[in-house]
Order: sequence, then structure tokens, then C-alpha cells
Amino acid sequence: MLGDKWITDRTPTEKFPHYTRANGADVLADPVTPLGWTWSWESGVVLGCRDGFVSYGVFDADEYGDPPESFGLFGGYFYNCLTQARMMGVRQPGATPEMVDDAYFDAHPDVPPYVPEDWHESEVHSQRLEKNAEYLLGTDSHPPIEELKILAQDLRDSRPDLTALTLSELVERAREMQYPTRQIFDQHVMASLAASNGPAILTGILTEVGREADVVKLVTGIGNVDSAEIGRELWTLSRMIRNSETMSAHFDESSPNIDSDLLSDEFKESLEGFLHRHGSRGPNEWDPGSDTYESNLSLTFSQLDLIRKQDDSADPLLAFERNASERERLRAEFEEMFAENEEALGMFSVGMKAGELWMALRERNKCSAVKPIHEVRMCFNEIADRMVVEGHLDSRKQIYMLLEEEVDGFISDPSSYTDLLREREVDYKLLFDLDPPFIVNTVCPPLSEWPRKSDLDYSPVTVGEIMQGNACSPGTYTGKARVILDASNPSALEPGEILVTFNTDPAWTPLFLAAGAVVVDLGAVASHASIVSRELGIPCVASATDASKRIPDGATITVDGAEGTVTILELP
Repeated sequence: MLGDKWITDRTPTEKFPHYTRANGADVLADPVTPLGWTWSWESGVVLGCRDGFVSYGVFDADEYGDPPESFGLFGGYFYNCLTQARMMGVRQPGATPEMVDDAYFDAHPDVPPYVPEDWHESEVHSQRLEKNAEYLLGTDSHPPIEELKILAQDLRDSRPDLTALTLSELVERAREMQYPTRQIFDQHVMASLAASNGPAILTGILTEVGREADVVKLVTGIGNVDSAEIGRELWTLSRMIRNSETMSAHFDESSPNIDSDLLSDEFKESLEGFLHRHGSRGPNEWDPGSDTYESNLSLTFSQLDLIRKQDDSADPLLAFERNASERERLRAEFEEMFAENEEALGMFSVGMKAGELWMALRERNKCSAVKPIHEVRMCFNEIADRMVVEGHLDSRKQIYMLLEEEVDGFISDPSSYTDLLREREVDYKLLFDLDPPFIVNTVCPPLSEWPRKSDLDYSPVTVGEIMQGNACSPGTYTGKARVILDASNPSALEPGEILVTFNTDPAWTPLFLAAGAVVVDLGAVASHASIVSRELGIPCVASATDASKRIPDGATITVDGAEGTVTILELP
């Protein structure tokens, strides 16, 4: 029976008392499996985040506790540490905690006011941050992230035949992935914090001339965005299917249960290369307990089945070229506008360069970060499959109900854990119906007091209503809304319809190739939905609060990605 606190939940500390789901669902929308949290997060990502904030100059390592309060987990749900974020506002010259709050929350009523503590202000850290800012805004490259991209791919390239390893060897390989996870996330903090600088500078400059709406166009068509490459490669695979009568007929009849014998050799070779490079991507990919393209091929095939129905005019490369051209036109226009103002021109150039570099590096490092997590997934999937055959587990997923500290005991005596893991899985599934609080303020309410999603009632939209969100990818598009909450089952989305969902990660990218526009409940200009929409050239509005719950499936809506509005034209 689910108690008032989940087995992996944190307790807010006196020094770091505040946590938020803001941007948290971008990383882990669903409750995290116990093994995923303790193995890949507590022993990898959490430490890497602490290291990253120290490297960036915000903290000293000893200002954190043990374990570091860099993230929170409550009710199994992932939370960002609000106190940690606010310290950027306290210690960064020219910033304030209120500026951080504005970026996260838009005056959300549950946000506690900032209360200064004696240890918050630090001239030493302010000097470090000022020096780091000079580097971030002045550099043309950042070699550590490029080196880690190579390291991450090497982890996949060097994967042995997992079926030939003993159980102990599989556990040891999974353990070897913890330090690379920590290394890569250290740099992910650097890229994530730095990615906000370019758009912030451009917003400040263009607001002064009444052109702030053009900022989103100036961070569109950047290119070299690794997560967008997934969509382009899937597009190429989809063209192979579309141009083959045999494969098209097979997908018509059987998708996603595809028989590889009916696929061409060229297609299979290309698919194998795609899975080797991108098999780590999928819904909730930061949790090794979730499926990805490689661990569940039906996910790949169901998305290819959707994309193949698009005609060639929807080629994402064409959209990218259009956006890149518009971006360069605007760059030239603003450079001419500021030609007589040396300071403004200099800041505009700095903002453009920083945006180009760090937004691309952020996505690149994210792609690298999930690769060691995927290697953990593949090791434990192999262990689980053997345990299912031997009757110790009912399904592959049950192995992820273990805690890291229980793994060695499970390997030695798996039958002694069978009943425990069954019971734990029942409780874990109950977490999905909990509606997590937006803010955890000092004390997390007992889980018995959390609202149940199944009990919540949302007022439906009305004709003529205009929902306001964040302008994240320019353009205006009118079409039928298709509400989809599971990227692994995209069959309801028809080409040209508007994708409406709670939030997205790279597993959703193929759906963007079919969509005419995208509306998400959460996110901002640097979130996944926004970046990929811009690279693919479709309008996107993020942070349209409760859009996926209030807009009925089949409604006709207009999405204005430059103004950040969703207008309800007709109800089904």
C-alpha cells in the first residue's frame, strides 16, 4: 500500500528548502523508477549537477549537503531546486532572485518570496561568475562538450555482446556508466545556464526598439542542433518506406509489428545506423526504466508509420533553409539599424553569437548525457530478461523497482526479491495518478493529501477564447487540434494537424514532422518543443497552461507562434 512518502523521496533541507516542477517535466515527466533514480541519478546526474554549479562559479562544493540538494524527488516526481536557481540571481552580477523567479514562474501564486540568508551573498562567487560570463559571451567554441560527445558515442561503440556477459559483468558495466553520466552532466549545467544568455541579451536590445517579437526568429534556423538531426534521419528512413510499394504495403497492414524480412537491405542498414547513433532517445529517456528507440523497436516503427504519410514538401530540411534565410535577413536588418550605435551593435553581435553557440551545445550535451543512461538500461534489460525466463520476475520492468543498494543481493538471490518487487511495482503505478504540487516549500505534503489526476476537473475552452502562452517558434497556422499524450502511440495524428500535448522530449520529434503546429502545456524558448519547432519551421506556443486538458480533441484552433497565442475557432 502506498504510504505518505515514496521510497526514494527526498526531504527538503534547511539550507535548500524550496523545489519546483517548473522545467522539471521537460526532463522527467513521469515518476522515476527506484533503480533509475538511485543508480543513474543519485550516483550520477545529481553529483554532476553539483559539480556543474561549482564549475560555473555559483557554489563551493561544501555548501551542499550529502547527498547534494541539486535536485529534489517528491512522490517519485522530479523537481528542480528553486534555492539553487535563486542563488544564480543572488551571486551573478546584474541579476536578482526576482529575475530568476520571473524566468521560471510568471508570478505563480505558490512561489514563496525570496528570503535572504547570511550565507547567500558572496563576493568571491560573484567575481567567479563575472569572469565566467566573459568566457561564455566571448568564446567561439567549448571543447569539453565536443570531447564528451565523442566519449558518449564511444560508450555505445564499445558495448560488448551483452548476452555473453555474466550477471555480475552486466552489473559492473552498468556501474561503469555512473562516472561518465556525472562528467557529462557537469557540462550540461554549463550549457543550460549559458543558453539563456544570448536570447536575454537580444530581448533587452530589441525591446528598446519595439522589436522583441523578432527574438524568437533570431534563434530559429541555427542549425547544428543534434536533437533535430533525429527528425531528419527519421525523415530519410520514411522516404525509403514511402518510395517502396512492398514496405508501404507492409506498414499499411502491420505497423508497428513489422517483419524485418519484408524490409529492404538498404533500409535495414540505415535503420541499424540510426539506432546505433540515436537508440538512446525515447519518452522519459533520462530514466533507464523507460523504453527508447533501441529497447522497443515498435516505438521507432510507429513513428516512421506516421512520418511516411507526409508528402515530400514537408521535408524538414526545406523548412530549416527557409528559417535560416529569414534569420539572416533579420540579422542584416538589425546590423544596419544599429550601425551608428557601436554599443548596441556590439551587444547584438554578442547576443547572436552566444545564442548560436550555447543553444546548439545545450542540445548536443543533452544527446550525450542520455547515452550512458541508455547503456545502463540495456544492461539491466538483459538481466531482467534472463530473470523473467527463470521465473524470478513477471516482466522486464520489475527489475527497475530495485534500489541500487539491493542490486547485488538480487543478483545473488533473486527469488528472495520476487514478492517485494511485485508489491513495489503496484505502489509505483499508483504514483502516476498523483498530481504533484508545483512548489515544495520547506515541507512536502504527505502523498495521501496530494490531489489525484483522475479526480481533477478542468473547464473546457470556449469558442473565441484566446489562450496566452510563450512565443517559441514563429508563424501562424490554423488546423484541427489533436491531443496526444503518448509519443509511442502517435497514430491518431494526421499530417497537418496541430499537436497538443503536455510536454515533449526528443521521442516526440517525429510527430513534429507531421504536425502543422505545436502547443504544449509547459516549456519556454529553450525547451525541447520550442527548439525543434524552430528548426523544423513550424509554429509553437509553450506554457499554454492546461491546453492538453482544456482543448478538446478535434477542435479547430489558430496557433500564433510569434505572439504566443492559441485561439479557439470551433469546437468538435
